[in-house]
Amino acid sequence: MTAPHPHAPAVSRSLPALLLILTVFGPISMDLYLPALPALTAEMDAATSVAQLTVTACLIGLAVGQLIAGALSDRYGRRGILLIGIVGYIVTSALCALSPSIESLILVRLVQGLAGGVGIVIATAAGRDVFSGRALIRFYGSLTVVGGLAAIVGPLLGGLLNTFTNWRGLFVFLALIGVAILVLVLIAFGETLPAQRRAQGGFAKTLRDWRTLLSDRGFLGAVLNQGFLYAALFAYLAGSTFVLQDIYGLSPQWYAAAFGLNSAGHMIFGYLAGRSAERWSIPGTLVIGVAVTGSGALGLLAAGLTPVPLWVVIVSLFALSSGVAITAPPATTLAMSDYPQIAGTASSLLGMVRFGFGGIAAPFVGVAGALSILPLGVVTVVCVALAAAALLLTRAPSTDGARGERRPALEPASTAIPDRSSS
Repeated sequence: MTAPHPHAPAVSRSLPALLLILTVFGPISMDLYLPALPALTAEMDAATSVAQLTVTACLIGLAVGQLIAGALSDRYGRRGILLIGIVGYIVTSALCALSPSIESLILVRLVQGLAGGVGIVIATAAGRDVFSGRALIRFYGSLTVVGGLAAIVGPLLGGLLNTFTNWRGLFVFLALIGVAILVLVLIAFGETLPAQRRAQGGFAKTLRDWRTLLSDRGFLGAVLNQGFLYAALFAYLAGSTFVLQDIYGLSPQWYAAAFGLNSAGHMIFGYLAGRSAERWSIPGTLVIGVAVTGSGALGLLAAGLTPVPLWVVIVSLFALSSGVAITAPPATTLAMSDYPQIAGTASSLLGMVRFGFGGIAAPFVGVAGALSILPLGVVTVVCVALAAAALLLTRAPSTDGARGERRPALEPASTAIPDRSSS
């Protein structure tokens, strides 16, 4: 699929596919039970905004889990940290199924997110361990495609399972997915970060690494851009189930079909964006993605201000999801390419901001109850505007994280990403 990093350890042929599978932790944790969220809200006798905290808690857990696991994997290696995370994910998924109240479910969802974040950050960091140059852009494009595929399969499968089991059964299914991934990791995941390439030092070293990354305006701009765009995306994830089912009257199965259509756009445009960033322009692809996302957000805002047909909302959600997917490969490449020696830490900050901003934005879509689209429109428009502003940082000259040189943050696609792992 992709060329290996020239300084990477020998890896199995199945490793690239396994890294892509690890990215399902986030989408599957979020999407599988979304069709059952209204039923969960009714069974728990919870307010809409409180029920949406089960989404927020998972997002915050995914953010913090990545922040912790990334730095630990730079120091102790990828494989051991990954195994701990997967086992934790299995246990917490089972506990979600047994939750007696909405409060306990929110708490356990937080811990489930902490464990689930490990797989996401390890997939991104291990990819940086073994790929470089154009192959790295293609790999991050593939991550977006697989994330979109999981987002298609998740709600469709959740809607199907919801026809003969309740939301508790869906969490049991998540636990079984965790078991399957654990088996695959035990068989096929060899260590991608040899001891001689691991970071040395404790928490003080991690703080220095964070300071190095956050002082790089190119890195910061790419991360903030993704944070605000993913805030819009997760606002959509949290609000679309109520918009499409409670306002437009779709059944869980038809909601899953509509959600799957939008996720198909996410997958297709994520693939095209990876090719575009590789062959045409990294910054150009990023700008196009922001523009497409903005068109979808404006459509949702219009739907909140005046009654519109269902197809307008579907098209707007499609544009929103697809636009975020377009930005993911170029922005991830900008954030990760210059920091191979601390790839786990760089990946963790990127993931933490993506999911953390999403967790903050998600509750706001329910402030007006389950029968208004306006909050969703307002939140997504504001987030996209802030994401566009973050692009200004990526256009400023930025410090090269590997050699301390000054470099233009946005390199043309014709220039291969340099390999600085030996620096």
